[in-house]
Amino acid sequence: MERPAFSPLSTRMRPRTLDEFYGQEHIIGPGKLLRRAIEADRISSIILFGPPGTGKTTLAQIIANATASRFERLSGVESSVADMRRVIATAANRLQTSGAKTILFIDEIHRFNKAQQDVLLPDVESGVVRLIGATTHNPFFYINSPLVSRSQVFQLEPLTPAQLSALMKRALGDTENGLGKHKVAMAADALKHLAVTSDGDARKALNALEIGVLTTQPDKKGVVQFDLGVAEESIQRKAVVYDGDGDQHYDTISAFIKSMRGSDPDAAIYWLAKMLYAGEDIRFIARRIVICASEDVGMADPQALVLAVAAQQAVEFVGMPEAQLPLAHAAIYIATAPKSNSATIAIGKAMTEVKQGVTLAVPKHLRDTHYKSSKKLGHEGYKYSHDYEGGYVPQAYLPEGRRYYEPTELGHEKRVKERLEYWRAQFEQAGQAQKK
Repeated sequence: MERPAFSPLSTRMRPRTLDEFYGQEHIIGPGKLLRRAIEADRISSIILFGPPGTGKTTLAQIIANATASRFERLSGVESSVADMRRVIATAANRLQTSGAKTILFIDEIHRFNKAQQDVLLPDVESGVVRLIGATTHNPFFYINSPLVSRSQVFQLEPLTPAQLSALMKRALGDTENGLGKHKVAMAADALKHLAVTSDGDARKALNALEIGVLTTQPDKKGVVQFDLGVAEESIQRKAVVYDGDGDQHYDTISAFIKSMRGSDPDAAIYWLAKMLYAGEDIRFIARRIVICASEDVGMADPQALVLAVAAQQAVEFVGMPEAQLPLAHAAIYIATAPKSNSATIAIGKAMTEVKQGVTLAVPKHLRDTHYKSSKKLGHEGYKYSHDYEGGYVPQAYLPEGRRYYEPTELGHEKRVKERLEYWRAQFEQAGQAQKK
């Protein structure tokens, strides 16, 4: 694998073996299926699916090296059917004359149309070539079913900040292919900034590291002082003071929730933007919005919970950066909705009584009657609400007269309060009539 000196750092630092490869332990860790297949030279055609910079091309080259196969590369953007036929014909001749195997790597294979993908089918099935397709799109949606059915699909995940940090440290110490010939004083916060803002993309992290080192003037001692400012310029992204599991994490989410509760959509949007920019987990943000919809808006606007849950589902479906749109939509809705914590207070009171008080028995007329002997146990007397005018009949649903839910007069809840007061008045009148 040639690595010209003028190649980008990300190219020069490509791992040659599985042991040098960073990330993807779920498929190439010790004992995992793909690793076992590579080491036993039992690779069939595979499709590598994952975001940019996660090692799809590198892994394909490692597989070719490990299996002593000829590596042929085509592009779903630039290559034609004629290119495929030429490579396949050469592979067939190679296999027949010398027994040498060929790995055909197709980058961005989802860009091939159906007819182009169909060209591959006979030779993939017969084993003339072992196909490794790389795609950033879900292969079950973007690649023909016959080709997917003849291949094993492996999903690659974004590299973690810790893995990217380790990769960059290795590059700084590598004198042959990396930046080891340069004296670099790498600040911890600068390394962390590159690792976090690269969004799991090793290529992005390494290239930002290289441009920072090569464009920063060394000090009098010949040392490149790679500080946070250099890191921000290298990756063209400002660092935000934000720790994923410390005070900034908790303080910012607290400010976000209190801004929604306090009906300030502008503040809510700002704190949301800060968290998104800093790389906060979008699922964590969505969960807090869902909780706020019930805890602070509640019955004043029941649609708030519906919209918050819809936003949470949308976040899972679209991912970043588009996920910021449903999150902003939901945060503004929650902030501008009428507020009521009556549901929060109601469940709090009931939970306290269940924990601390005597557990109430279910009244006999409310117990299950779906078996023949229920009446012998006195399980009767229940009045079916829909048999009565207005769908309501005065009837005790607790053995004692207890109240937990006290509606407010805010928003939708004002109408709920009116209905509930009417029903409660009817219940009290019925109770008084029974006493007489």
